[in-house]
Amino acid sequence: MKKLINHPEYVVQEMIEGMALAHPQIVKKLPDTHVLVRADLSKEKVALVSGGGSGHEPSHGGFVGTGMLDAAVAGEVFTSPTPDQLLAAIKAVDRGKGVLLVIKNYSGDVMNFEMAMELAEAEGIQVKKVIVDDDVAVKNSTYTVGRRGIAGTVFVHKIAGALAEQGASLDEVQKVAEKVISRVRSMGMALSPCTIPAVGKPGFEIGEDEMEMGMGIHGEPGIDRTKIASADEVASTLVSYILEDMPCREGERVAVMINGLGATPLMELYIVNRKVAKLLQEKQIQVHKTFVGEYMTSLEMAGCSVTLLKLDDQLTELLDAPAQTIAWS
Repeated sequence: MKKLINHPEYVVQEMIEGMALAHPQIVKKLPDTHVLVRADLSKEKVALVSGGGSGHEPSHGGFVGTGMLDAAVAGEVFTSPTPDQLLAAIKAVDRGKGVLLVIKNYSGDVMNFEMAMELAEAEGIQVKKVIVDDDVAVKNSTYTVGRRGIAGTVFVHKIAGALAEQGASLDEVQKVAEKVISRVRSMGMALSPCTIPAVGKPGFEIGEDEMEMGMGIHGEPGIDRTKIASADEVASTLVSYILEDMPCREGERVAVMINGLGATPLMELYIVNRKVAKLLQEKQIQVHKTFVGEYMTSLEMAGCSVTLLKLDDQLTELLDAPAQTIAWS
């Protein structure tokens, strides 16, 4: 295992410290936690809290800031954050308007977030939740009951965060987050495994000439392991599964996210996007905006995911609203 770390036990702690030191104008570290909060918490508004296991950077700490999250809680690598850390985040960002929890649909995340939610409510804090399940690849997996939450979660952060920034109520922010969840779909694929620092060896094996379609961001099995195909073939397969699950009519608008999983060059992501754009153009689906880069990774896994968000006027306005975070500006 080759990794630029000091000790596997301290990777999350030292990463959080490094992020806070690099971007003090945007985030600060909550003492004695793995929690990043907005540097400016003065505005009275609904607060958004998200998080999950580390190893998916820039998710979730990279999306803390104006117009997106108010706090992100980092668990150990690929491990759900604990209820006490989540409670600390909720209490730190609550400004009397309520807190919305954005949870990816993994059993440990759901259980721990809900436990923190109950603890916060016992202290008089109004808390609501949404659960993101945008992955169309598999219905149930190693870590989930129901579909997994993957890169589409970032669109939930952006749009719900924009509405909260405008002063909307907790019910309104929850409603728009649920609207995004109902209109966003993703699917990914992997070319290589990744190595959890504390384990020291790859989480799965895949042949040099193989790829896996529909693999999850923790290395959960996908729907098919095949010989490596071209970028155009991969893009066509991913878009086909997404549009089968969420049909789009001619003239409808979408936002597109081509997300790298950690070890895929931008060159390759743009080649995938080239085909995605052509496929949507052929179907006369309008692309309002495209995001290409790393938004929700899987350590150093090679591969990508494609996300489509079906837009209306409200979602378009909120997607385009200004935001300033480490990974979105």
